[in-house]
Amino acid sequence: MLRGSLLGTAWMTSLSVRPYLISRAVDDGLRTGDTRALALWVAAIVVAGMGLSYLGIMRHRTMTFIREDAKARSAAVVLRQLSRVGAALPRRTAAGEVATVGGTDIDRAAQVLTVTGPGVGAVVAYVVITVVLWSISPLLALCALVGVPSVGLAVAPLLGRLERAESVYRQQQGELTARSGDIVAGLRVLAGVGGRGLFARRYAARSRDLLVEGYRVGSVNSWIDAATVAVPGLFLAVVVWLSARMAVAGDISVGELVAVYGYVATLVVPVWFLLEGGHQLIRGRVAARRIVALLAVTPDDVGGQRATPARADAATVPGSRQPAGSAAPVAAPGGTTDLHDPSSGLTVRAGRLTAVAAADPADALALADRLGRYTVSDATWGGVPLTGVGLEQVRARILVADHDAHLFAGTLREMLHGARPDGGDHERIAAALHAASAEDVVDALPRGLDTPLDNRARSLSGGQRQRVRLARALLAEPEVLILLDPTSAVDAHTEARIAERLRRARAGRTTVVLTTSPLLLGRADRVAYLVAGQVTATGAHADLLDRDPGYRRLVARGDADADAEQALR
Repeated sequence: MLRGSLLGTAWMTSLSVRPYLISRAVDDGLRTGDTRALALWVAAIVVAGMGLSYLGIMRHRTMTFIREDAKARSAAVVLRQLSRVGAALPRRTAAGEVATVGGTDIDRAAQVLTVTGPGVGAVVAYVVITVVLWSISPLLALCALVGVPSVGLAVAPLLGRLERAESVYRQQQGELTARSGDIVAGLRVLAGVGGRGLFARRYAARSRDLLVEGYRVGSVNSWIDAATVAVPGLFLAVVVWLSARMAVAGDISVGELVAVYGYVATLVVPVWFLLEGGHQLIRGRVAARRIVALLAVTPDDVGGQRATPARADAATVPGSRQPAGSAAPVAAPGGTTDLHDPSSGLTVRAGRLTAVAAADPADALALADRLGRYTVSDATWGGVPLTGVGLEQVRARILVADHDAHLFAGTLREMLHGARPDGGDHERIAAALHAASAEDVVDALPRGLDTPLDNRARSLSGGQRQRVRLARALLAEPEVLILLDPTSAVDAHTEARIAERLRRARAGRTTVVLTTSPLLLGRADRVAYLVAGQVTATGAHADLLDRDPGYRRLVARGDADADAEQALR
């Protein structure tokens, strides 16, 4: 920053050197007819131009480095914050807000730092040129002293309007981005209940509102851009008119007239930088507020120990270092033991397949967070408070696997290998793929398991990606596996195979499946019906269908959605 300020100051003050050299060439060479003096002054002008070009290049390179370095550092800070907040992030901040902070706000905040170099140089150049003009004419110097602040006063009200309009626009943009993400994530559900058209119309209406707000921002921006060019131009015209009258009256020489024009034209450059800097500062302040708001989000306190990032990519089972000053963790229960959640009344029996059918998907997600210790709760594990157990032990033995967990770029083998520290042998991989009914995914790839896939495996269909995630979770072989709607994107035939094979693959180990699929519910040892966050009924799937009308309606709705989707296909 200091180097940029020095280079910016040297560059801007050097802009006033050439008008002086040109004035000397006019007075000492052209007016007197001295060819030798003219040649010397012209050579000095060329040398000054080369030096000025070098300073300009170095200033620009330095400012570019500052901007890109600031963007990289800011992005690193934001990414560390997202990792620190982990599973609490979706509950505290909309996905659209995170996207706009990372995609736009960081860039705008970094742009502000590039104002420092030319900004300091602009102030110094303003002072230097005013002093030089004073040596020629106090009247012209007075015009410069009064004119430049007048330019700032003329544009200041527009900058205030821009800050207000920009704040509203950025807020609406984040909300619309979040809405679009929600619609895409729930597209299957919306199609099943016939709500796709309704949400599309609402999204279009919000888009039009954002468009109108964008025009407001653009209107203010256009006035600022126009004023940035026009007001300094008017200032230049006034000073040149005054200096021309003084030259006609004989108060200044022709060379000094040329010099005055050059000085004032040079002064337009720092004035423009100051106005542009004010413009960027307004936008940067709006962006910085949003970045700081994201950095102010705090992670959930999971029993006084640091939470790990992400609720659950099955590819990694991260641990966490015990922070200083926290209570010493208690030992995890040995062997296979029950999990109990007092908030809902659910008890997960060790070594059995338990299914949970929730009337509200948010209740199912909250239950998974409590059982996986991604939020503070009174859940117990073998009678021991789950929040008291060392977080490393919880993460190593209890895995919460989302149906849309992230898939990192790499070969399919590498995606599955990440689930096990030892990489997993071929037989285990084949068994996990079979249980997830994903053999056809491997067969369809040109190089099988060694086929490279891009980030999120976008070349695979939604159902294929979901089965790969399930295979990855099974290959991790956790003591307790909690699956969130693992078959929402597959057809009924594939779902039936997964339901049968999942039961065999997890025999003797504790498994919790949160779903409303009758195929999965029918294979569970025990089904719990969750209403308003509370378990209202438990039993076998067939028994609940017979004696609980609410459960029957929930499961029947799932059948209707599946049938409707099959018909659309």
